[in-house]
Amino acid sequence: MTDDLQPMPDDWTRALAVVAHPDDMEFGSAGAVAAWTAAGKEVGYLLLTRGEAGIDSMPPEQARKVREEEQHASAAIVGASPVEFLDHPDGGIERSPQLRHDLVAALRRHRPELVITFNHHDFTFTGKWNSPDHRNTGRAVLDAVLDAGNRWILPDAGAEPWGGVKYVAIAGSVQPTHAVDVTGHLDTALASVEAHAVYLAALGVPPGGARVPLEGFVNAAGQRFGGRPAVPFELITC
Repeated sequence: MTDDLQPMPDDWTRALAVVAHPDDMEFGSAGAVAAWTAAGKEVGYLLLTRGEAGIDSMPPEQARKVREEEQHASAAIVGASPVEFLDHPDGGIERSPQLRHDLVAALRRHRPELVITFNHHDFTFTGKWNSPDHRNTGRAVLDAVLDAGNRWILPDAGAEPWGGVKYVAIAGSVQPTHAVDVTGHLDTALASVEAHAVYLAALGVPPGGARVPLEGFVNAAGQRFGGRPAVPFELITC
């Protein structure tokens, strides 16, 4: 890995972000999505859970509805559509046969050229042990990209195979290689984060409190990207 982050490739039209929870895309990557959709790219979201275990003070049946609504509002701000949920259990995502089937079916249905997912490594970029949901989701997504292109693997998971994924971009990676210039998109990214208002309040983040960490994140990446505010990704070429 070089010190400088490289520009993300632009030879794609349709992307699918596959993450574990509502807010996984927003905390860091919303600016990239805003930049892509502003440039005419299509970006859809696939959430494996509805984030029902994410608010300590709220029972899961209530949190499920709140977090789903906040995710729809957040995605609309950056132009991401459609937004789908698979209803795997929040906090209990396993690399199971059912998850494998669901992800292969989604890739064959959406037929993206770029797949975005969240950090699949054991540790986060902050040095903390990574969530099992994040690890299992990211690794299952990488496996599903391979499976989706083979018509003899899970033939019931969609009528036609899809081997057209060119890249997988790992958000929140401990070893980023590429970045997206988010100049002019920070306010949109912030609004997308703040659409998770109930969730942020439960975390103790006051209104407007997400701006400083978000700016710090994109500016830190920008130090390796020509001084431009940037969202970093680890890029895997398929």
